[in-house]
Amino acid sequence: MTPDEIAEVLNRPLSRELLDRDLTRLAYVAKDGTPRAIPIAFAWNGSEIILCTTKNSAKLGALRDHPAVALTIDTESHPPKILLIRGRAELDPVDGIPDEYLQINGSYEMTPEQRVEWEAEVRSLYHDGMVRIVVTPTWAKLIDFETTLPSAVEELARRRAERLNG
Repeated sequence: MTPDEIAEVLNRPLSRELLDRDLTRLAYVAKDGTPRAIPIAFAWNGSEIILCTTKNSAKLGALRDHPAVALTIDTESHPPKILLIRGRAELDPVDGIPDEYLQINGSYEMTPEQRVEWEAEVRSLYHDGMVRIVVTPTWAKLIDFETTLPSAVEELARRRAERLNG
């Protein structure tokens, strides 16, 4: 996909709504060569997906070896709304807590007092810093089951239309 095609998908209203969510599923190849898919909080900055993790996370070595990743952001309702993104993970170790990590968790329901306690706990736990996993989309697809379908289902619908009209 070209950058303009990717931007067109990611700038659709439904995509923007999904990119405002807190949780994605990150798929990557683990150090042992097997696939992994994990839920992880994320932030969208308008051009990149930012994930944050501990400096001792096993996924960091895997992402260094195999930086190609896939992300799924979806809804729980039927029919689901699904944003699929592929990209390449770049690792950015930082001292302290990345602003994105605090933003990611900003949507959790907390009183102001709970927020202060949570931030203090985070700063204490991650005192050695964190790693920002920065994913720049290289491919994107939005599936809403109304105007867009999974590719295989689109193909079946096309074949059915040809049969019925043919």
